[in-house]
Amino acid sequence: MAQKKLTFEEAMARLEVIVAQLEKGDAPLEEALALFEEGTALMKQCSSALDKAEQKVAKLLPGADGGAVEAPMEGMEP
Repeated sequence: MAQKKLTFEEAMARLEVIVAQLEKGDAPLEEALALFEEGTALMKQCSSALDKAEQKVAKLLPGADGGAVEAPMEGMEP
């Protein structure tokens, strides 16, 4: 059964639950491995979402004519 794609916030919340379960250390090995795999997939999904959001963010600087000019974020190539 295919799992629906979670929102960023839902994925982060689920990841927090997984980390807490793994930190307790009382899950059987098979369950711990399944949780780890799910957590890894969620981490990739969240990282991808953050990368996409970062690409959309632009810094606005005052232009020569007084209007706003879009500039790439620091550390990002134009």
